[in-house]
Amino acid sequence: MSQKTETTKDPIANVEDALSKSELFIEKNRNVLLGVLAGIIVVVGGYLAYNQFVVKPLEVEAQSAIFRAERYFEKDSFNLALNGKDKAEGFLSIIENYGGTKTGNLAHYYAGVCYLNLGKYQEAIDQMDQFDADDIMLSAMSLGVKGDASMELGKVDEAIDLYVKAAGKNENSFTTPMYLMKAALAYEGKGDYTKALEAYNKIRTEYFQSSEGREAEKYIARAELMLKQKGGK
Repeated sequence: MSQKTETTKDPIANVEDALSKSELFIEKNRNVLLGVLAGIIVVVGGYLAYNQFVVKPLEVEAQSAIFRAERYFEKDSFNLALNGKDKAEGFLSIIENYGGTKTGNLAHYYAGVCYLNLGKYQEAIDQMDQFDADDIMLSAMSLGVKGDASMELGKVDEAIDLYVKAAGKNENSFTTPMYLMKAALAYEGKGDYTKALEAYNKIRTEYFQSSEGREAEKYIARAELMLKQKGGK
């Protein structure tokens, strides 16, 4: 019986063979690879230059421009805050002139609140839709503003959905009980006392130290009474 002998190639020879193939590939495609590398350098360099010499100065300018509008906002002068006065820019002007900056983005939130207080509810929603929120509080409050505007437009189910989302967004002891309370009141408004009770009880048990938590007991009693009158358990 004959015995077959297998020969195994030297591992070092394998490595050398792979290296030679890589070198051959690089040599054949040198111009393409250099072109790709140059393109990457141009893109990265262009981005860094744009950020340094365009975005940053524009951001500084935007922060200076928004100062007066914020002062009007703090005084509840919502029309002036929105539209500005004389040489002082309003939030709408800041959005138009500095839309690509963080300050321009924040102006969308301010404008949404202004519109809400001026009774322009769809405009408030539109502004909040354009606001890119990354702040813990503002991300919840922007949803809450849309909820308030939806309630004013008679869109109760949409408002409830927005309040519930706002309450669950980055749960905390300030915005969570506030929007749970709004959701519960909206549930009551449409006669859903079971859902209202669930929200009130969550406020009482999980956020009892909040102002809403301290008021929750009376709302629970009212909702339980209304539920009994409807024949609920």
